[in-house]
Amino acid sequence: MKKTLCALAVGATLFTPALAMAADVKVYGRAHVSLDYLDDGADYNEVGLSSNSSRLGFKAEQKLENGMTVFGQIEQEINFASGSANDDVEFATRDTFVGLKGNFGQARAGRFDSPFKAARGPVNFFGDMVGDIRNVTRVGDVRFDERNANTIEYKTPKFGGGFNVIGALSLHEDNSVDNEANKDKAYDLALTYKEGPVDFAAAYEHYEEDANRGERDGFRIAAAYKFTPELNVGAFYQYTTMDESVISALYADPKKVASAPMHEDAHVYGIAADYKVAPKTSVRGQVFHRDVDADDANATLLAVGVEHRLDKAVRVYANLATMLNDTKSNLTPWSQGRSNNISGAYDEDAFGLSLGFRYDF
Repeated sequence: MKKTLCALAVGATLFTPALAMAADVKVYGRAHVSLDYLDDGADYNEVGLSSNSSRLGFKAEQKLENGMTVFGQIEQEINFASGSANDDVEFATRDTFVGLKGNFGQARAGRFDSPFKAARGPVNFFGDMVGDIRNVTRVGDVRFDERNANTIEYKTPKFGGGFNVIGALSLHEDNSVDNEANKDKAYDLALTYKEGPVDFAAAYEHYEEDANRGERDGFRIAAAYKFTPELNVGAFYQYTTMDESVISALYADPKKVASAPMHEDAHVYGIAADYKVAPKTSVRGQVFHRDVDADDANATLLAVGVEHRLDKAVRVYANLATMLNDTKSNLTPWSQGRSNNISGAYDEDAFGLSLGFRYDF
């Protein structure tokens, strides 16, 4: 892995000047680390260092003679906490694609966040941090919020003032002679609106019966409204369901009986807010409840935080989050988008305190 990254870096250094003559090529990245105190409410309470969806990427864009624009991106996750932890990971693990855009809209192909995943954007105030909303939306085998491979996506031009429709088809998860999964496609359809103080997204996603984790459907809607330049308030609702035959199979597996309630139909709903108390300082908070169609399996995520911008590219923050678990729930407020991670304990409230630093370049 190290040799591969080294070769790619050398190649990028040698060929970027030549590419720049024909296309606008940009190297970018994010270094996001945090010092965390995590307490699972049972046996674990330790301080650790985390790399939080840190990345290195290459973007290229070129205007064509016919007025259209071709674009591409390669993005790789980088662990700024341990460095060597990504030795077993292939290159281009994050959003990687090529596409074409123009008056017709935008089309791209590759592996990238699904429209369903992107639809949480209006309320993503704690993204990749302790308190991330995915800790209640991306749970168990009824899992969405994915970066699907082999995807073709189309996005319409803006209409009606600020609307876009986005459709995506993920063709297959595994293409080989040994693959017997003939129905493993995923389908997405989303409607977004962003204009003035309004930020809105609604999305539906369906996985076919042979898809990894089985046949399932999800719907979510997220909206935020800036009441003033300083105050942004958002609300969120999600419903996910899995085919009954898949749930029955999970219950039949002794290894999954304990966590089976997590695979029932689930509703997630809540509110979030961000308030700028000073030109470079904001405070934020959120509460999201996960209501599972099973006894004693619900959970509630609460988080508060403060963030200060040292510069347009640099920020520091402090977050405090807790997950209130029912008897058959073991969720934590830190399981998503972070390298410092431990499992939760059933019937225990998990607590996390995080001091973070993020540099976008």
